[in-house]
Amino acid sequence: MGVSKYVSDVKIIRNNQEIIYNYLSNFENLSKYINEGLLEKMTEQIPQIKISNFESDADSCRFQISGLGLAEIRIIEREPFKTIKVSSSGSLPVSIVFWIQLLPVDAYETKMRLVLDADMSMMIKMMVNKKLEEGINRMADMLAALPYK
Repeated sequence: MGVSKYVSDVKIIRNNQEIIYNYLSNFENLSKYINEGLLEKMTEQIPQIKISNFESDADSCRFQISGLGLAEIRIIEREPFKTIKVSSSGSLPVSIVFWIQLLPVDAYETKMRLVLDADMSMMIKMMVNKKLEEGINRMADMLAALPYK
């Protein structure tokens, strides 16, 4: 096993840092956007991975990955208005730690960057490395486009 780091491009979100942080630090907000249609699109992107049974609460989300079992992602640390740190658990052969980093530009503009550390075997890395490199930026784009309130 070895840790690989994936870092998104910096995204600009035209909203207040505190509003963005409060929204992203509560996983219940994500359940509005994670539906069967989105899960099917994700499966089209990565056919080897079929995700189903998504559910969430304020601190965690759980879902099934076909052939791998139950995955859980839990917020393990919150630094108000700056950082949300997330860690994986469950029966996956990959362990992840994930950060959402926020930095104010001005009162209504915020920079966001995602960082993912994935601990995985060399065989798994060969299969998913390119998808993770692309996926971290897609996820950043998706989070930057959310309607923050």
